[in-house]
Amino acid sequence: MSQQYNKVSTAMLDELKNILGADFVYTDEPTLDRYKTDDEPDPKFFHVPEVVVAPASSEEIAGVVKLCNKYLVPLVVRGGGSGLNCGAIANHGGIVLLMERMNKILEMNVEGMYCIAEAGARTIDIQKMANKNGMLYAGDPCSAESCQIGGNLATNAGGNKAVRYGVTRHQVYGFEMVTPTGEIVELGGRLKKCSTGYCMEQLVIGSEGTLGIITKVTLKLQPLPPYKIDLLAIFTDPLKAISVVPKISKAGINPTSIEYMDNPNVRTTSEFLEFTGAPHLEDGIYVIMSIEAFSEDELDLKLEQANDICEACGAVEVLEADERIWNMRRVCWESVRLVSLVATTDDLVVPVDKIGEAMEYIVKLVARYPFPLRINAHIGDGNLHIVLCKMDLSDKEWEEKLTAFTEEVYTYAYANGGRLSGEHGIGHRKAHYMERFTPPAELELMRKIKKAWDPNLILAPGNVFNA
Repeated sequence: MSQQYNKVSTAMLDELKNILGADFVYTDEPTLDRYKTDDEPDPKFFHVPEVVVAPASSEEIAGVVKLCNKYLVPLVVRGGGSGLNCGAIANHGGIVLLMERMNKILEMNVEGMYCIAEAGARTIDIQKMANKNGMLYAGDPCSAESCQIGGNLATNAGGNKAVRYGVTRHQVYGFEMVTPTGEIVELGGRLKKCSTGYCMEQLVIGSEGTLGIITKVTLKLQPLPPYKIDLLAIFTDPLKAISVVPKISKAGINPTSIEYMDNPNVRTTSEFLEFTGAPHLEDGIYVIMSIEAFSEDELDLKLEQANDICEACGAVEVLEADERIWNMRRVCWESVRLVSLVATTDDLVVPVDKIGEAMEYIVKLVARYPFPLRINAHIGDGNLHIVLCKMDLSDKEWEEKLTAFTEEVYTYAYANGGRLSGEHGIGHRKAHYMERFTPPAELELMRKIKKAWDPNLILAPGNVFNA
């Protein structure tokens, strides 16, 4: 970054304590060290912040942001810390702002089919409260147990239900946020349709904390289908497994989820969870499918259709999946640590009809590299999660080979209508690739927006792109 920032001064610390209370301004070494990373395991990306703060209101956040502009100190917001692209790391020093004290679910309105929550509320708590009221909050990232709803909006999180319901931006009516200069504004509204001015709430969703700090959200709720079944279709050929997707879509089954796990993931996740009874452990490739319906007859018909399609595509067995199978899918990333303490995960996205070709290309490509590959994917929406393990490679060889592999994969993705990320975002780790692969005119538009909204470049500097 060409922007020059100041260190947090004693005067600024005193003002922070006046705004937040001394108990919620942290400068002790253990706390600072705790927030040197998010879910990024590679130490080369770690940065220890100068100060960590934990505000309890939008007004307190606004006060912190105004101070950062006054003293020219950078600020990074941290939700649940489940990000995978260094988006919550203080790469330029300064302050890490925690949202954990703003964790209330303020309203669950069944009649109006909406929910209002503070940005620090856990996604899982919103889901559970909606379910208790006979409703569904359809946002469902794999990190729902730990991630916060504000972070879901900031990264436009996807997840397991995106095939049917869309990603986070499709679940949002509007929100309150603090601007990069410290004003509190409301964007969007609880409307079915609106053609009034710029759609700024959709611009902020997915901007990864670079255009504002989301503090309170109004979410859409769906009626909760009373009938549901989860299927596990087991394959031994990845291309046969992928071939299920277009046939399921054309049949009008409209599944809630279609998830893919290659065999290395099947074996590692079963070991991680101590699930010795996982079917076809040695050679199975899993396609996990959720089907929901509003009547038993509808569910029975969709189930029969899905079973027939999977068998016609070459499934060696089709079973009903229980929660243990879904747990395997959820811990794909965590289980990698059984194989390698340092690993990297990427989540490129391609058009749905190109996902089979993309997977075939990646499998052939990685054969030329010295690290093992594992793939899990939201195959119903074209989102591939590629995990590479450092194993016993030297730091130098790991960096060189990883850079070369990543360059080849991204070049392929963009040549085939894909993008760098389907749901994890860009953060700091992929910002240079964002600049490398984004068309210059598009990148310049984003830079102009960032500079207009955040003239001092205070919020999350270096994330998404170099402003």
